[in-house]
Amino acid sequence: MTTISYDADVVAWANEQARLIRAGRLDQLDLEHIAEEIEDVGKSEQRELASRMAVLLAHLIKWQYRPERQSNSWRRTLKEQRKALAFHLKQVPSLKPRLADTEWQGAIWADAVTLAIDETGMGAFPDDCPWTIEQILADDFLPA
Repeated sequence: MTTISYDADVVAWANEQARLIRAGRLDQLDLEHIAEEIEDVGKSEQRELASRMAVLLAHLIKWQYRPERQSNSWRRTLKEQRKALAFHLKQVPSLKPRLADTEWQGAIWADAVTLAIDETGMGAFPDDCPWTIEQILADDFLPA
């Protein structure tokens, strides 16, 4: 039986669950909470993909709509986000279908527009993303 409550200290609980598994004491596992934690790992990976994509898109929006403010800092952010996205998709290839999901794309675009509005004070951006996923992720793509 688990001696540490999941609700009391999730880190101590996780360490105890790992010890129980390694000791082969499977009958003592807190299976319901283990299942929830495993599902949460997948959700966390999805959130990271969405967050990085929204930041990348927000910078592409700013690049296109604020040409007078284009800078090496923005280029660096674009490069870093693309590199991080490529690495993340390599590490978690099951996320790749999300990129083709139009509902997901719409939600990420809305997040990116919100970021761009917050950062620029501007508000006249397209309702839908004007670029393809291939363009967005391409190292050399910069909107005109």
